[in-house]
Amino acid sequence: MAVLGEPWTALILRDLFIGVTRFDALNAHLGVSRKVLTLRLSRLLDDEIVVKRAYAHRPERFDYILTAKGWQLCDILLAISAWGDQWTTSDAGPPALLHHRRCNHLTTAEIRCSHCGEPLHAADTEVTPLR
Repeated sequence: MAVLGEPWTALILRDLFIGVTRFDALNAHLGVSRKVLTLRLSRLLDDEIVVKRAYAHRPERFDYILTAKGWQLCDILLAISAWGDQWTTSDAGPPALLHHRRCNHLTTAEIRCSHCGEPLHAADTEVTPLR
């Protein structure tokens, strides 16, 4: 979880999630320094959250693609985004809408109980420590 605590990482993941996958595009979209972007992408690569895929060979250029581990990390960002939409959105509404690809309808990110399917909230759960 330390990776999410690094400045810029959540925004980089957000951009990869929405399809901004090339270094120069990430740099322009985020306004982050090239050095910081390089460091954060290297960490995401080391942690196997993204992989590099070449799209040009001269000069060598890459797309940064979310792995299964990266996509699952984006689920956390969706939950944070849903919280922001509920508690911090202006009168203009949320900054983006979420469409479910399978049914093509607008949706919201929700955590549900894997057993009964009910919405799951921290106040309704109890943690059993294992160590």
